[in-house]
Formats: sequence, C-alpha cells, structure tokens
Amino acid sequence: PPNCKHRVDGGVLDPCSLWSQAEGWKQYSLLPSASCPLPFLIIHLPSREHPAWKNKKDIAQDIIEFCHSEPEFWAYYADYDWVVLCQLFGTMMDLPSSFPMYCNDIKQLCNSVGNPKLQKQLTNQHHALHDARWCKQIYDYLSNYLEEIITKQQKSVEKNI
Repeated sequence: PPNCKHRVDGGVLDPCSLWSQAEGWKQYSLLPSASCPLPFLIIHLPSREHPAWKNKKDIAQDIIEFCHSEPEFWAYYADYDWVVLCQLFGTMMDLPSSFPMYCNDIKQLCNSVGNPKLQKQLTNQHHALHDARWCKQIYDYLSNYLEEIITKQQKSVEKNI
C-alpha cells in the first residue's frame, strides 16, 4: 500500500514522503525535493543530503518501475494519498495505462466485513514507512478475517444441504 505524508495548503498536495510496500515486503521510499514544513513529519525525515530526496518526475518513474504490470493499490483512508500519488504523473489521464484510476481503501474493506477492531499502530505514527507497514499488516489481517467469514458461511450452507 502507498502511504504519503503531504503538505496541504488548499491547492496542490505536495508530497513530503512516500513509502510503498508490495507483496513479499518489497519496499520503495522517496523524499520529494519540495519543502515540507510539517513539524510532526520533519522529525522522521533524513537530512537534505540523503540520496532518497528526488524530484517528482524521477519519483513517478521510480513508481512505474516499482509496480508490476497491473498494480493494485490499497491504503488506509486512501483519498489524499491517492491524489498525491496521481499528481506525480500530472492529471488522472496521465497515469500509466496499466495503473487503475482508483485506490482501494482498507478502511472501507474493514467496514464491509463488520468493522472489526484493528491492531493499533504502536510506533512511529506519521512515519510513512511504518504507516505503510501497518497498512500491509491490517490489509493481511482483514483479508484473513474475510476468508474466515466466507469459510464459515460455506460450512454452514454445506451443513444445511
């Protein structure tokens, strides 16, 4: 799932940091060269000399290379993160043709399976890497939870046949 930390000023959403995690825990991180005045984020960012700082065009290319041919995107309360990610490419129409024009939302998945209590993120909130890892854990938990519900329903149906 992508996780963006961004500055919102009523106009363009400028990304401050982004971490993404793929199956098998493959990870991608970026730090755009735009300024990031958010105090709760600055404490988690490396110095400006760190090689992870990149311009938006390079970040967009890195994301294309990071993703497989038909990626599926998931995030927790995904709306802003998705807009920030898409703006790296320009408009929605500028997204790579293999990318969906939407991001799946983990919170909506949670609600659709009865809104079970989720494990809290215990460390480093507002740190994009830790937030992305937490999103992956929650996604995996909800996927397993849904699988258990389906299995129980199938057994109940088979029992009544």
